[in-house]
Order: sequence, then structure tokens, then C-alpha cells
Amino acid sequence: MEQIEKISAARPDSIILREKDLSENEYSKLAEQVLNICKNYDVPCTLHYFYKTAISMNIKRIHLPLHLLEKMTFEEKKKFDIIGVSCHSIEDAKKAQNLGASYVTAGHIFQTDCKAGLPGRGLDFLREVKKSIDIPVYAIGGIDEENASDVISAGADGICIMSGFMKSSDPLYMISKLREVTHNG
Repeated sequence: MEQIEKISAARPDSIILREKDLSENEYSKLAEQVLNICKNYDVPCTLHYFYKTAISMNIKRIHLPLHLLEKMTFEEKKKFDIIGVSCHSIEDAKKAQNLGASYVTAGHIFQTDCKAGLPGRGLDFLREVKKSIDIPVYAIGGIDEENASDVISAGADGICIMSGFMKSSDPLYMISKLREVTHNG
């Protein structure tokens, strides 16, 4: 919670609460705490994976793996203002768009500890995803202050960073540096 507080105080554009190792009940309890922190800093918070929990909490932003978006009913999808989907291929991105996604995250772009041993898909992959769909494409995977401007130059509508923020001792500096390189890069 301490790190979420620091990150929220730095005012990122949004936070996605991704905790795949928790049960739905545990996630719900964590979500309440994180949503309160985000609300205090006026930072939008998107829940992840547990869309039925998000519906029951009246949360209007969800981020899903494609297989869960495929299972959702039309009525369930209507409960959300924003539905994001993680995509790992051009076919995934097209399918996500056709199923009603508001945006996709394309990854992983660069090698990352989150996908240990797997090479990144690269900037050409990002360009191809961006060309193949009409909804925003956010890049994820191994993105930092050094390569963020390259990602934006390749067409990403924005960037997502997980472990970099959770490990950062100064999220405010990190966000300001990222904004500087992505808006001027």
C-alpha cells in the first residue's frame, strides 16, 4: 500500500490493479484499499481480471486477458465505460477490437523480468498492431526512461509500466522523466 500511495501521489494517468495471485475475495478487499488511495489523488483506477467483482463494486474500468473478454456477455460489457485487453499478437488485437475493447496493451515489447527468458516482440510488432486496429494501443514490457520515446515514435498511444514503478524509490521523478521523454521524443 505504501508504494501504491507513492505512485498515486505522483499522479500517473491511470493505475491498473493487477494481482493475479489473489483469490477473487482477496482481490476485492485489496481493490477497496487501492481505489480509496487512487480516489484521494484523483487517479483513475482500473480493476483487472475479476470483472464480476468490478461490476458488483460499480467500477467502470476493467482490464482483461482476451479469453475473459470472449466469455463476457453483452450485458456485462455494457456495465463498463472502458475495457482494456492484453494482446500478444495482431490476431488478438483484432479480436479484442471486434469484441468491444476500448484499448489494447500490446506486449511485451522489450525483454522484461515479468516474462523471464522470453525475448521482447519489438517495435515492429508494436507498429503492426497499431496499423491493424482503430482503437488505442498501449505498449507494455520492459519500457523505461531510456526506450519510452522509441515506443511512442513507433506509434504507441501510451506506455504501461509495472515492475519499474513497484521497484521505484521515486515514482514522482520517474513519471516526470517519462512524460518528458514521451512528449518531446
